[in-house]
Amino acid sequence: MTPLLACETADAEILWHIAREAPELRRWLVANPHADALLLEYVAQSGGPGVNEAFEVFFESAEHKE
Repeated sequence: MTPLLACETADAEILWHIAREAPELRRWLVANPHADALLLEYVAQSGGPGVNEAFEVFFESAEHKE
């Protein structure tokens, strides 16, 4: 399991495995375009190192797209 895998995989099973079992990689799931709302909600509620900061960057970048 690597940050690159967390950012790029489209495999929902792997995404959920990372979300449940690898808290140190959860922040990278926020950057994955294949992560759905349910997965991101789980990540937000579960937390982990850098998760809050990752969501801050995500929401900030979304604001700039509007």
